[in-house]
Amino acid sequence: MVPDGSLTDIRGLRVGHWTDPVGMTGCTVILCDERAVAGGAVRGGGPATHETDLLRPGRLVDRVDAILLTGGSVFGLAAVAGVVRWLSAHDRGYDVGITRVPIVPAAGLFDLALGSPLARPGEAAGYAACEAAELRVPEGSVGAGTGATVGKLFGMGHAVKGGIGTAAMALGEEVHVGALAVVNAFGDIVEPATGRIIAGARRDGRYCNTASTLLEQPSLARARGWRQPTNTTLVVVATNARLTREQAAWLAEVAHDGLALAVRPVHTPLDGDTVFTLATGQAAEPADLLTLGLAAVEVVARSIVRAMIQAEGRGGVPAASELPS
Repeated sequence: MVPDGSLTDIRGLRVGHWTDPVGMTGCTVILCDERAVAGGAVRGGGPATHETDLLRPGRLVDRVDAILLTGGSVFGLAAVAGVVRWLSAHDRGYDVGITRVPIVPAAGLFDLALGSPLARPGEAAGYAACEAAELRVPEGSVGAGTGATVGKLFGMGHAVKGGIGTAAMALGEEVHVGALAVVNAFGDIVEPATGRIIAGARRDGRYCNTASTLLEQPSLARARGWRQPTNTTLVVVATNARLTREQAAWLAEVAHDGLALAVRPVHTPLDGDTVFTLATGQAAEPADLLTLGLAAVEVVARSIVRAMIQAEGRGGVPAASELPS
């Protein structure tokens, strides 16, 4: 089974981008036509998140209305207000009797070093992303991936452009699994099957292999003064399988293995790596968690690679497709 398609292969999901090509930032919303069971797992050391505690087992609300991925670091989380406003205007949310309260987990990535540091998605951006939501999912340097970069061991002058990618696969006739990744990693992006670096930190006209360089020169990180969590890969994994919140949380944990296959090093103190999961529950047959987890890992890794293939150079940072192979 070769991954293909996009996150919206999962019926009932739509994806919308808001892009600021001048400030080089943006946000991306995943809208659920019907409220979906959700989970989440944060493994990076520098996350910027909203409502992630709600996704843990034992919480009152187990379904969400949308997920927001945003640039602008913690400032970009202001876009949540626009998503909430849009959902409220369309009478969506958790019914508390007197009104419906939209539930929107979100995570931000640091893109302030590319373009303008004052350009940050706000309430209007979140609302516009909802208005733009559709089944087609544009990839590359759009939405939350507009200002994304990877391979930052030697700074932005030696980095490569990141972006958004998506992939999906079918498990038999009933169950489908899809992923969308916004890739803004500190480390390199590798081809999982071969380990070949397809985008990463550059030195002397070639990719230097960040992990190997740091292992060989452990003093390098200290010498360069890395202190700021200015990176992060954000992922949404969705399935039409029927899952409990506990199972959705487990799937989010497992899906991080897809990051480990494609990003090296991954889950660093400088990244806020976060995975969200959505389960729409439309499949008639029960989910097999073993194969569901395997599929989630595969589509996450594939979506990360897709982000590099589809990225476009911006702000003086080239895309991998613009560099010698």
